[in-house]
Amino acid sequence: MTSESKIVYSQNLCSDVRPLLDGLTPEQIFIITDTGSSKYCLNALLSALPELKGARVIMLKEGDENKNLDAVISIWRFLVENGATRSSLVINLGGGMVTDLGGFAASTFKRGVRFINIPTTLLSMIDAATGGKTGFNFKGLKNEIGVINKASEVIIYPAYLQTLTKEELLSGYAEMIKHALLSSENDLMELLSSAPSHIEPEMWLEIIRKSLQVKENIVAVDPMENGIRKALNLGHTVGHAFESFSHQNAMLEGGKPLSHGYAVAFGLTVELFLSYKHNGLDNRLLSMVNSYIREHYGTYSIGCDDYESLYALMLHDKKNSAIGAVNFTLLSKPGSPEINRTLTKEQIFEALDYFRDAL
Repeated sequence: MTSESKIVYSQNLCSDVRPLLDGLTPEQIFIITDTGSSKYCLNALLSALPELKGARVIMLKEGDENKNLDAVISIWRFLVENGATRSSLVINLGGGMVTDLGGFAASTFKRGVRFINIPTTLLSMIDAATGGKTGFNFKGLKNEIGVINKASEVIIYPAYLQTLTKEELLSGYAEMIKHALLSSENDLMELLSSAPSHIEPEMWLEIIRKSLQVKENIVAVDPMENGIRKALNLGHTVGHAFESFSHQNAMLEGGKPLSHGYAVAFGLTVELFLSYKHNGLDNRLLSMVNSYIREHYGTYSIGCDDYESLYALMLHDKKNSAIGAVNFTLLSKPGSPEINRTLTKEQIFEALDYFRDAL
């Protein structure tokens, strides 16, 4: 298992990938991607790097609904059938679904094969591709099965952001807002003063570096999430419940489920209210963040009849330390998170009432 990732902030993808292929034949290289990333990123990478000609390509269906055990099995099967060994290299080229699935499959195949991540979305650059969390959804629960194992290298190449829609940029930006809340009020104000679609391309590299440094500083102290790394769960206890709930409804009733980043944005609304009520967060900051989320992310409709289902999903959150209790990360102010805060069902339902009124 890899203890540390090297994060490369790249302005020339080929120059940064080429040294990682030294000593490997194309038959030893396996590229995991999905249909969306293939369309915009894979062919350009293959044509620019002759060293990848002949590499084995594993194509996954895009979409979080395909982040499941069947997809992991398909990767394992492909690796076996194409002669992968412990000396092989896996390149995960895609969004968070690809880096999560590819990282898990590589970490468990033959007890561990080296892998690198080349994230192609803002969300995966800021969140999924770094920090070492890998896994897949199971029984309708987000990332229920997984391991913590860092990629040997993560290459951040902001030029890929030019292929994204406004909604995809906003999805990643929600995680950046979370990092700013864990950092300082100044960092938060900088993000709330703009929108991702208005950021100039040449500015992204430094903005991503600054945001990721917040995460990396926390992960370095607590790589296995036994303590302060739980702070990175801010917005996610409720956010994951919203996300899973929306996927369940989409399967039953049709429609489009929430993306991870939008679910986190709405989760922040609830958990910042809990921070205001129970941890002394300034109401001014709560109002500012909620106004930004309402303006840029819109609304998510829930009813009182949905509260029990959402609460049941929160009870399955991986960071809960006791049966029947829901753990939250709350803030007293930006940069001052408090982990392992448990709240009653009534307090959580009050926050869901606030969410319905606020958005």
